[in-house]
Amino acid sequence: MNIVLMGVIVVVFGLCVGSFLNVCIYRIPASKSIVYPGSMCPTCGTAIRYYDNIPLLGYFWLGGKCRQCRSPISIRYPLIELLTGTVALGLFLKYGVSIEALIYFAFACVLIVITFIDIDYRIIPDRISLPGIVVFFLAAMAVPSMNWLDALLGVVIGGGSLFLVALVYHLLTRKEGMGGGDIKLLAMIGALIGWKGVLFTIFVSSAVGTLSGLTIMMATRQNMKLAVPFGPFLSIGALSYVFFGPQLISWYFRLT
Repeated sequence: MNIVLMGVIVVVFGLCVGSFLNVCIYRIPASKSIVYPGSMCPTCGTAIRYYDNIPLLGYFWLGGKCRQCRSPISIRYPLIELLTGTVALGLFLKYGVSIEALIYFAFACVLIVITFIDIDYRIIPDRISLPGIVVFFLAAMAVPSMNWLDALLGVVIGGGSLFLVALVYHLLTRKEGMGGGDIKLLAMIGALIGWKGVLFTIFVSSAVGTLSGLTIMMATRQNMKLAVPFGPFLSIGALSYVFFGPQLISWYFRLT
């Protein structure tokens, strides 16, 4: 099949999955079914017609408003669809049509859901991260660059490193610093990308998180006690490793 046509199919698939991720992000924190009922306007409760629910296009031909009550629809919905489609295309271009690409896409989808739930509610649901540890540990066995020992070390080092950080912070300040959700998330990340991926993720997430926190504080004139969820930065670090990690690590050691 022509690679351009295949790429289009992959993007459309990613957009459709992104539409479903929006449902997950909205319903999982509310303990609602992600299957039933169908999509509806969160303001008036009117069921969304199938042709209004087409990823990206539906938002724009509705003018970003509910057809029934004309309440505004968040721009975040099409942006998450676009993000998911872009990730799907990137994985296809890097890994081709393979089980590896499919596993990493599922991993990315879970991270996208966790990221936006953490942004909205400052929580990372155990119902996602705990099963994710088991699922991605088993999935890692199908990734050529991984083995069971790397995956196991990824879980232990991932969860253990942040647990130690949280424990030391609590002993020194008698306050909670790193949340338990972040600990389980990094354990889940390590289950798929191993201990090297965990170290890379910690470095990238810390760097990006620090720069983002400083930027937000300067822009909003908040003090150093500003609370910023760390889950999104862990997700950025993990996906950075999936796309670029081994190459960046090899490049770094060639320079040293």
